[in-house]
Amino acid sequence: MKYPREKQRSGAAPAASGGRQMKKLVQEKLMRAVFFLSAAASILALALICFFLLVNGLPAIGKIGPAAFLLGTEWQPSDIPPAFGILPMIAGSLYVTAGAIIIGVPIGILTAVFLARVCPKALYHALKPAADLLAGVPSVIYGFFGMAAIVPITGNSIVSACILLGIMILPTVIVISESAIRAVPPQYYEGALALGAGHYRSVFAVELTAAKSGILASVVLSVGRAVGETMAVIMVAGNQARMPASLLKGARTLTANIVIEMGYAAELHREALIATGVVLFVFILIINLSFSALIRRKPDG
Repeated sequence: MKYPREKQRSGAAPAASGGRQMKKLVQEKLMRAVFFLSAAASILALALICFFLLVNGLPAIGKIGPAAFLLGTEWQPSDIPPAFGILPMIAGSLYVTAGAIIIGVPIGILTAVFLARVCPKALYHALKPAADLLAGVPSVIYGFFGMAAIVPITGNSIVSACILLGIMILPTVIVISESAIRAVPPQYYEGALALGAGHYRSVFAVELTAAKSGILASVVLSVGRAVGETMAVIMVAGNQARMPASLLKGARTLTANIVIEMGYAAELHREALIATGVVLFVFILIINLSFSALIRRKPDG
């Protein structure tokens, strides 16, 4: 009497197993579709942004003239005839971004090294949340801080914007660089110690080299943050649409130029501001591609 029952059970087991496998296949196909749609949505959003910028910006560059637009030193939309030269804003963006990277990246990397390889655990639990909290502070609060603490010393100038942006990019550099350093296999550090290197030499000569890709990624994101920052820069940089004469003089960046004038711009003036966005987009794209090429380059090449 038990034999038929056991035979029935043995036949039900493969059916149940087949049902589970079919369910897993359906789930996998569903998740693949979700991931594909997410990736497609991201690509579509980027394509729409590029399309909008090119369609609305390139005609203005053609009307003004590429040389007059990119190399012109006068930005006077209200003059007759108007002048739309963005070279002062390009120079201002380059100065401010370079200064922020020079100030923020070394401090951020050294802080990441301290958190990852030197900081005591008790102190780490206090410093790590503080670094994360810096990333959530709104730009306008940084701007108020710059106006109250930096501008009284250096004035509304390029230096003020560089210092403030250097502070603002610290969370990005610290968090990503620390993660890259912690991701280095411990055998690298131990091998360096076994060869006679000290603690700090092992960290800086071996671990930082091994974490180069992650550290450069933090620099790329920091450059994007510095180039795209608007509100804080407007509050401390002076916003003078002229060629920077000194680091202690005011300047206007590309983003600030768009934000300040877009509210009342019309016709060719508005088109020129959108064309400024095209230049900013290309500028960031060139920076990202350059850093990507640097990361992918072989050590012997």
